[in-house]
Formats: sequence, structure tokens, C-alpha cells
Amino acid sequence: MAVPPLNPLIENPPAWLTEGAPHLWLPYTQMQTTPMALPVIKTDGVRLTLADGRELIDGISSWWTAAHGYNHPHIREAVIRQLEKMPHVMLGGLAHEPACRLAARLSDLLPGDLGHVFFSESGSVSVEIAMKIAVQYWINNGKRGRTRFVSFKGGYHGDTLATMSVCDPDEGMHTLFKGAIAEQFICDLPADDEKTAALDAFLAAHSGEIAAVVTEPLVQGAGGMRFHTPETLKTLRALCDKHDLLLILDEIFTGFGRTGSMFACEQADIVPDIVTLSKALTGGTMALAATIARGKVFEAFLGEEAGKALMHGPTYTGNPLACAAANASLDLFEREPRIDQVKAISAQLARELEPARGLPGVRDVRVKGAIGVIELKKMSDLNFLKRRFVEEGVWIRPFGNIVYTTPPLVIQPDELARLTGAMVKIVAEAGRS
Repeated sequence: MAVPPLNPLIENPPAWLTEGAPHLWLPYTQMQTTPMALPVIKTDGVRLTLADGRELIDGISSWWTAAHGYNHPHIREAVIRQLEKMPHVMLGGLAHEPACRLAARLSDLLPGDLGHVFFSESGSVSVEIAMKIAVQYWINNGKRGRTRFVSFKGGYHGDTLATMSVCDPDEGMHTLFKGAIAEQFICDLPADDEKTAALDAFLAAHSGEIAAVVTEPLVQGAGGMRFHTPETLKTLRALCDKHDLLLILDEIFTGFGRTGSMFACEQADIVPDIVTLSKALTGGTMALAATIARGKVFEAFLGEEAGKALMHGPTYTGNPLACAAANASLDLFEREPRIDQVKAISAQLARELEPARGLPGVRDVRVKGAIGVIELKKMSDLNFLKRRFVEEGVWIRPFGNIVYTTPPLVIQPDELARLTGAMVKIVAEAGRS
């Protein structure tokens, strides 16, 4: 059995790691060459505690989920109370208070008439459900053949089969699967007049084939932390209206305060036809996602015929534990000044990352809400960067040519300064090597 290479950052790995690592298949990892993963035994606030007692300040919130930091007592206590009463019950023919309360609260928080919530367990699946809803919407309205999707260069929407098809096919992670997944229309975002005119013409020519347009609002996350403006979103909404297309916004990364408003679409003052949520939905505690539709979309599935219903049902859909965690997370957004904290984080990121702009090898420095990015001209030694960040006492995981931070929204200024200082310092070291 293959054993992961030893990690020089781990002097005395615990037995559970050495025994289990050969059996554990990690995400986005070449298991033959990547050193053994760091053993985490505890999380608290914005810190990860390793098995040897070292603490790392988490700069990426466990893939952008831990908005309130780790082990927040309010969320923990809500999950414990729910666990004691009912850890799970199917939503097929049954209902429970945590799911009903959460569906109502999300509907109240979201703009417009986004008021019909379908729960699942992962962001990728929530996008698949949105795509399935979009196709069936047109079928139920008597318009077959509208089965394709428009998405955008630099976009990322998940790793399952349907969602891979709407990710960037050339610069993304899924180029190997060309020919095995459906081919969609991948266009340029309408970020200027020329690209807007091109997309307008394209949609006019192909609207009879298209079920929906899919995009991440304001920030394309895993595609390279690329930012675009609220005006671009307004343009997309207008073009979808003009050509009678559904608009799906993937707010899995951008939702729950990350960009400076509760939901990114608020900054453009638009309402998508379908929105997907996950990641920070439960405050980084439980797996949960939601696909939420407007009234006109939901109404297309109503009728006397059973075949018009949405035939989809993840086994753990609306899990009560996860819904309890999400309700507790929403409590915190109501009670605590998260959006003000994002504004303060944004200002500090802009101030403290700016010195990196003049460093050798740096292409760009940019900040949007609680997202700070140093873009390199090329990533020369990814393992060097990862190792140095751990040595500096922070957990930052670069990818592609991007060194970024998406800290918990409760991070204190001195902790954030540790992250930004490490980013600038280590990028400077990499530029000299």
C-alpha cells in the first residue's frame, strides 16, 4: 500500500495519522507526491491546533465556511439540543421545525420573491438541482429542447458531472473530462460594451437551446478569485429578461457576508430566478446546501399531473441537525455586526496587502469584502509557499497563481495582520528565489 511522503513539518505524527493516511484519499491531491497532511486535533475561534500543540491562524475559513469562527457556542448548543431530540428524519412526507424555520428565514432574507427552498447536502449538488429545475421548468412550460447552459470563462460551480460542464473547460480543473460531460456554452462575462454586444448576439442566436445562464456574482472563486462589477450582474439580468432565459446565481462562496453584503446580488439590486447557497450557511459546522427559486419557477411545477413535480430527493435533505446549525448561524448574523466586521476586514486587507503590489513576480493585488488576493505572474514553487505559511503560524493554501485569504468574519485586527504580514513576507521570499 502506498504511504504518503513524510512531511518535514510533522516531527512525531500521531498513530492515527500514520495508520489512517495510507487509506485516506484527499481532495485535489496527488497522493503519490504530496506530503502527509497536517494532523489537526482541535479548532477554536480562528485557530487550528495541531497534534504537536502548534496553533495556526486559519486564513481560509475551511474553504470559506467558518464565518463565525470555529466552535461558536451558540451554534454548538443549538446542534446539541437538536441531537438530543431528533438527529434526522426524512422529508419525504414528513416535515420538522428546523427545516421549516430555515426555509422561511432564507426566503425573508433573500431579495424579491426567492421563496421556495430545496435543501441538499453540498454546494455542487445544489447547483445540479438548479440546473435540473431550469431544464424541467421549460419542459413543464411546453418548451422542450432548452437543455443547455451559458456559463463563463473563469467560472467554477462544483465537481459533480453536471456542474463540471459549466466550469471553465480550459483553465479549470476538469479538462480531463472533455467528451465525458455535456458541452455547454462558455462565454466572456459582459464586462464591457464589446463583450455585452457579443453575448447579446449569442443569446439571440441560441435562446431556443438555452435553459439558463449560470454565474458566480461579483467573485469567481475557485477559478482564480476574479472580480467583476455589480454592473456586469445587472447586464446579465437584463439580457436574460430580453431573451427569456432563467438566471441562476451561484452564491455558495459569495453568500453570507463575504463580499460586503449578505448576498452579492444585493449590490447589483437584482433578483435571480434561482440562487444556490452552501458553505457559510451553517457557519462551517454541518453539510447543508439550498437551491431557492422564485415564484414563477416554482409555479411551473404545480399541477394535477404527478409528472410535473420535481423528482429529486437527497436522502439527508433538510437534515435537522444541519438546519439547526444554519438557524443558529442566521441568529448570529442578526445579533452580531458581521457586515460591519467585513468592512473593517476589507479596509485592513487593502491597506496591508498593498505593499505586495511592487514585489517581483506579483501581477495584481485586489480586495473585495473579506477576500484578499495576491495574484502572481506564475506559481514557481507551491510546496515552498505552503510550507513557509505553516512555519509562520498561519494556514493559507495557495492555488493556481493565487495567494489569497478569506478569514473568518470574526477575526481580530492583530490576527488578520499575522495573515497579511505572512502573505507579503512569503511572496517576497518567493520572488527572490
